[in-house]
Amino acid sequence: MKYRQFLFDLDDTLLDFKASERLSFERTLAALGLAAETAAIFPHYQRENAALWAEFEQGRVAKDWLKVERFRRAFAHHGVDSDPARASTHYLDCLPQTVVLIDGAAQLCERLAAIGEIGIITNGIEAVQTTRIANSGLAPFLSFVATSETCGHAKPDARFFDYAAARFRRFAKPEAIIVGDRLDADIAGAHGFGIDSCWFNPADAALNGGPAPTYQAARLDEIEAILAVTA
Repeated sequence: MKYRQFLFDLDDTLLDFKASERLSFERTLAALGLAAETAAIFPHYQRENAALWAEFEQGRVAKDWLKVERFRRAFAHHGVDSDPARASTHYLDCLPQTVVLIDGAAQLCERLAAIGEIGIITNGIEAVQTTRIANSGLAPFLSFVATSETCGHAKPDARFFDYAAARFRRFAKPEAIIVGDRLDADIAGAHGFGIDSCWFNPADAALNGGPAPTYQAARLDEIEAILAVTA
């Protein structure tokens, strides 16, 4: 296998963020006495959250503001009189406790860690992501976790990947690969940084016209085989 440095996205690549998000949102609204409103509010919250994270990745909004604003917008749209700051705090407390692994994540990380180094690259919130990883059982296989919050730049900015690469004991671009589920952040980031990429694409989505990944995989258990044939 030619690859020895593996950069993995976290959410919806190794951890099932959608499942964790739903559980945490349900628990948050229940704590606020709004359990009956979950089904109505959650889809709007997801749309606002996605839009705000896109703005964050473009450097247009601050992460601390985003954390509360997504709840403020969702509550305002549905006429809910509840404190968005309190909702944000409760949600972020819940999120690390609702970790769900993507099938095959632990096995893949264990095998790749035996032949090289694994680093996590995430635009998520440092304290939340660190705790989620600890609760996932993946930490023993990881060399480091690189977050945009600590770096000061977010994927797909090449400065973020410079920051992550510097955290390997040894780094060589021909031996490095990024594995992630997002074309706009992970695959475009790999392309801009000049290293190979593997698009984790369980939904069999179409390419969007941006940079093409080096490889694609629908399941995590396919990735080791994909990388092995490049030896």
